[in-house]
Amino acid sequence: MENAELGLAHFWAAGDTVTHSVAWLLLAMSVASWFVIFAKGLAALRIRRGGRVGIARFWAASSVDEGIEALRREDREGIFAPLAEQMRQVRLVPPDPPNATLGQSGDRHEVAVRVLRQQMTASSTRLEAGLTLLASVGSTAPFIGLFGTVWGIYHALIAIAGSGQVLIDRVAGPVGEALIMTAAGLAVAIPAVLGYNAFTRLNRITLAELDGFANDLAALASHRESA
Repeated sequence: MENAELGLAHFWAAGDTVTHSVAWLLLAMSVASWFVIFAKGLAALRIRRGGRVGIARFWAASSVDEGIEALRREDREGIFAPLAEQMRQVRLVPPDPPNATLGQSGDRHEVAVRVLRQQMTASSTRLEAGLTLLASVGSTAPFIGLFGTVWGIYHALIAIAGSGQVLIDRVAGPVGEALIMTAAGLAVAIPAVLGYNAFTRLNRITLAELDGFANDLAALASHRESA
């Protein structure tokens, strides 16, 4: 009958403020990491499809404006379309305009490379949003769970010492319940680490495609100028 009382409910009832705080913190970290994983997973699917289809439709268009509109319809996450829009703005600026700023100085190809690089940085920042949270959860959750375990074992030993009896059934229950914190920390950390690695790889592929698209746009701006 005593073993039937041992479980999560018994562990929660026997815990103190510290163990409860650790459990709530792990729960909050788990909810936050899963939210990021689902949100970035859906965004990654849209980016992969939008980038592939949108870029193909951009180059199949008969004009830059038509290509940008087609790309914007497919690129719902706004990763590739802003580069084409920046290139269009560069084409509208005459070479060496009067009272030109440092950003507008140089020939059109140099200006295009400059603004496209800046836009790539903005797109890269959007792609990396949320990865810091996943990395933080993946690296800290096991130690937070371990802290809860150590704290639980400490109080279990104090209670056992106070009772004056050291019996295996009195030790196994409290120590086993305290070890749940370690398992909880690992359960929170593992999905965060896997999600971080998966999104990092997807971001590398997307950034490579983004860099190739930017180079093609810079060449297009230069070709339009020479023509």
